Amino acid sequence: MLDERFHLAPSDALRVGTIAHGDLLECAPALPLSEAARLMSERRVSSILVVDGEAVVGIWTERDALAIDFGDRAVFSQPISSVMSAPVRTVPASMSLHELTQRFREECVRHYLVMDEAGQRCGIVSLSDVVLNQGLEHYLKLRKVDSLIKGGLHVLPSDASLTEATRLMREAALDAVVVDFGTGMEADARGRYGIVTERDVMRLVARRETGRSVGAIASRPLMTVSEHVSLYRVRGMMTERRIRHIGVVRSDGELADVISFSDILSGMELAYVHELQQALRESDLALSCSQRNLYLAEQVIESSLEGIMVTDARGRIISVNPAFSRLTGYAAEEVVGRSPSLLSSGRQSSAFYARMWECLQTEGKWQGELWNRRKSGEIYPELLHITAIRDVAGQLTHYAALFTDISRLKETEARIRDLAYYDPLTGLPNRRLLEDRLLVELSHAARMGSRLAVMFVDLDRFKRINDSLGHEVGDRVLVEVARRIRACLREDDTVARMGGDEFVVILGNLAQPDDAVATARRIVAALRRPVVTDGRELVVTTSIGISIYPDDSMESATLIKNADVAMYRAKEQGRNSFQLYQPAMNARSLEHLALETALHGAVQRDELLLHFQPLVRAESGELAAAEALLRWQHPELGLVSPADFIPLAEETGLIVPIGEWVLRHACTRHRSWCDAGRVPLRMMVNISARQFRQETFVDMVRRVLVETGMEPALLTLELTESMLMEDTEASVVRMQQLRELGVSLALDDFGTGYSSLAYLKGFPIDELKIDRLFVRGIDRNPRDAALVSAIVSLGHSLGLRVVAEGVETRAHLDVLRRHGCDLAQGFHFSQPLPWQSFLTTY
Repeated sequence: MLDERFHLAPSDALRVGTIAHGDLLECAPALPLSEAARLMSERRVSSILVVDGEAVVGIWTERDALAIDFGDRAVFSQPISSVMSAPVRTVPASMSLHELTQRFREECVRHYLVMDEAGQRCGIVSLSDVVLNQGLEHYLKLRKVDSLIKGGLHVLPSDASLTEATRLMREAALDAVVVDFGTGMEADARGRYGIVTERDVMRLVARRETGRSVGAIASRPLMTVSEHVSLYRVRGMMTERRIRHIGVVRSDGELADVISFSDILSGMELAYVHELQQALRESDLALSCSQRNLYLAEQVIESSLEGIMVTDARGRIISVNPAFSRLTGYAAEEVVGRSPSLLSSGRQSSAFYARMWECLQTEGKWQGELWNRRKSGEIYPELLHITAIRDVAGQLTHYAALFTDISRLKETEARIRDLAYYDPLTGLPNRRLLEDRLLVELSHAARMGSRLAVMFVDLDRFKRINDSLGHEVGDRVLVEVARRIRACLREDDTVARMGGDEFVVILGNLAQPDDAVATARRIVAALRRPVVTDGRELVVTTSIGISIYPDDSMESATLIKNADVAMYRAKEQGRNSFQLYQPAMNARSLEHLALETALHGAVQRDELLLHFQPLVRAESGELAAAEALLRWQHPELGLVSPADFIPLAEETGLIVPIGEWVLRHACTRHRSWCDAGRVPLRMMVNISARQFRQETFVDMVRRVLVETGMEPALLTLELTESMLMEDTEASVVRMQQLRELGVSLALDDFGTGYSSLAYLKGFPIDELKIDRLFVRGIDRNPRDAALVSAIVSLGHSLGLRVVAEGVETRAHLDVLRRHGCDLAQGFHFSQPLPWQSFLTTY
């Protein structure tokens, strides 16, 4: 199965093209010398190419700057072509780093121009690049700095001229010279020694400076290390601090020498040659060993129990092993030359395969689980490992895939998971999974500040069924009970079987405890219906206990225990019912039940009434509109707060007929206002979410307008952001239909919902009502005032009227006036009044 196509050579040496600096600095032959030096200084490079048209005619380096006569200022203006080196030495990008090092030594140059295969220049490479990329880290760690000390340290006094320094550097082939500042106070403060390098000289050329001493331009202090420090650390210090020279100090504190990058290179290259010779000897031994192992490897692949497939670089299959055929059903001749996609099951998306190929391209391998299809059409899961194979030049040549059928493993995992987390009879979560989900729901409730309910559900007298009809019948009843409980819950709720005839329900994201009461009522009603099995009708009732987070407890175990206690209280109260854990909550539930019953007859008994609160023009205080507000005058409870009965009306659906009553009576009152010849007045009516979503809502509004004689232009319906966001497309259509009737629309409680500009600009509204939450602190809190100002500006920019609710003081009104608010509403002007009082006041 294996042949010469899969024999991979060892990694070759690093190539010049990979380390060359591709950001070439180039200039024209006529460029003044000082300008060229300035460009090199700014770019922090050590050379600049001189280019005439497309041809490279020369190069000027930091080393060349040593030849300048700093006594003659005219030299700085001469063209670079007069001092450049030519011709420019070049090397191919494919040359190895070892060969490049030899070239540097033999030709004694500092820079080479790198050319690619097409003959185009692609970078510059220097001695520093070689040192940084040799990769012999272990050699640098083992050798100390003292191994590179050459002796013959060249030191100049600080008053020596720049001309003396450059001449010494040229004649001694130095790229830096040490400057001695003596032992005076200045030396103590800034160090005795400094250094002048080729780069320093080049900077002077860029600045056109002459006549300076070396003391004036030297970098101080000279960075030094002990002679016992490793070369690895020295190279790291030089790279980190971006210096190319460092002094070596002996044990007695005297400066012994200065070493450079090129010195490190010399030592590294010698070590490299020795290691290369050793590697060749080891390679000869490895070759004979690999020939012996080749046959063994072929036999292992042929007999492997895992499927193996090899493709070319384009992904075409070129070889498979017998296990591949056994697992997929395809013979080798049926797949060779084809794409592996013939095995695709279609279960993975195109995005899945895109991520797989991205991983292969970036990391060279991929491993994971996927579903494939056998020749028979059967879909099965497999564990797949793919490796990209590259040749000695780093070019992709093949892909090798190894896979295993994990069908039985998946089946076993599923069985273990079901046994660990699910009740085998009903398929519901068991106690263990319930505890996990309850912890998750508690964390979510704590984070969101919402309520959560735990319900303990126990079947009444279930033991009789098991004892009289047998456990088989009892099991069928439990399965049906589980199904009915599940049908009473929302998709995100959890019901678990704790064992026997006990169930626990988790209700998350509750607004109030009454939501749990409504669910409990549905479960009691659902389980009260007879269960038919074996021709018998069995009546199974239930007792339910409810505990609420965080009211009853914040701990999962305590919530379950409290629900259990409440369940037993339900049994004591006669079974077939539910109880809340806290008596106060239970009493409130009964109170709401009584309130719901009374609310059903409130319309017929004429117990509903409207109060009206004025809206005035903020600037003048003139009456502009009135908002109709619903009240309930209960014969026994007195005036019931809207906060208590409006949510109840929404939940039960009574809000639909009540909402029509409110609209009709508000329009009727407005008609009487107009008939009395009063000043023009707009009537504003709140619309509930459930009422607005009714398909017949627009028709109802049209009918009320006609029957009451209400002028549509003087009616404004108030809608909230949250109700419009539930189905924005349908909401916009319904709003447009209302606008066609001539009715105005206001967005109530603006700022407390989504407040999205994207939606706001799409809603056909006429008015924004700023929620009282923002108005309350505008006279004391600059942030509140800024928010109100922003909302007013936003509304006006969209051509909308802006109303501020909750105006309670003159200070509130003054702030609103300054910000240009159109209308104001609140107790500062008047509280909501009965109709007769409104007429008397206005």
